[in-house]
Amino acid sequence: MRIGDTVRFLNATGGGRISRIDEKKGLVYVEDEDGFEIPALLREVVVIDNVSEATNVPKRHVAATSQPEEPVAKPLAVASVREVREEPVVETPGGDEPTILLAFFPTDIKHLQTCSYECYLVNDSNYFLYYNIVNGEQDARRSVAHGEIEPNMQEFLVEVAKDELNNWENLQVQLVAFKKDKVYVQQPVMDVPVRLNVVKFYKLHSFTENDYFDEPAMLVDLSAEREKQRLVAVSPDEIKEAILSKEPRRESRPKQVTHGHRNGVLEVDLHINELLDSTAGMSNADMLQCQMDKFHAVMEEYRNKTGQKIVFIHGKGEGVLRKEIEKQLKTKYRQHYFQDASFREYGFGATMVTIRKDLKTVGGNRNGK
Repeated sequence: MRIGDTVRFLNATGGGRISRIDEKKGLVYVEDEDGFEIPALLREVVVIDNVSEATNVPKRHVAATSQPEEPVAKPLAVASVREVREEPVVETPGGDEPTILLAFFPTDIKHLQTCSYECYLVNDSNYFLYYNIVNGEQDARRSVAHGEIEPNMQEFLVEVAKDELNNWENLQVQLVAFKKDKVYVQQPVMDVPVRLNVVKFYKLHSFTENDYFDEPAMLVDLSAEREKQRLVAVSPDEIKEAILSKEPRRESRPKQVTHGHRNGVLEVDLHINELLDSTAGMSNADMLQCQMDKFHAVMEEYRNKTGQKIVFIHGKGEGVLRKEIEKQLKTKYRQHYFQDASFREYGFGATMVTIRKDLKTVGGNRNGK
């Protein structure tokens, strides 16, 4: 297909002339007789051959003769030339800490067992990204999507048919972050292996409300996936030692103090002996309430500092404090992202929270920012 070709729609009435083609996204823009531009998938339009006025037969099927038909001068179809102006990139607070996600949507949420799935890339950062998405087994890899995405944008990558899902169990996501025409802090190149549980695609609760789209989606946080890979480097002896110990190994690092900082990460020690001089006369419920009061105070203090990372050190113990913190993060503070803190630094006894801006106040859909 070329600009200027006349086409008709396969799945709808009407048609028109091609004004633009976006091969990367698989879209063609059709201008109808009223001058309106209608986007459509390439596979959903068909070209109508130019017809000879003399024979009423498509010209490419007219046999050549000794007296070829004199060409009739026709005005050439010229694509409208518009002045291209580079819009300045609007940077958001906290956007220099990149958050990159994959988002999956069922094409028919009522028929998860048979429908296909749309995959989007979410760039929640102030950086442009070169991306390459690879799937398949190690001896049969295939790039399913590649290109460049602008800052703070969502971009459609590919539609995954049901019978192709098994190829998506082993993904490799490669990302290079940069800024155009300005000085910036260099970000490490991301080359993240992602293990997708295909069974989740068939479960309705896998698709949840989120801060990026109006529709329920299954999100895969690539930063979290990269953190999982770092744990692979931990030796079996370290894991065994951490499991057998009641409290995480602490002698290898300085004693944590409330509101301590390390490389820009806020560390808050919620051990009761760090919060109170004495617990005499206090019940377990009283001590838990004191610890949660401190947790809420810190979250409120930093709720507007987008991108701030906070490590709450709660210890392993019986897990009561940890469960209560996770409960609050999933309900009262669900706009923020949380994960287990670095095993090397804190063992199994800490949770890291990343303060996130509330995108629901801005709104969004699959086609916009």
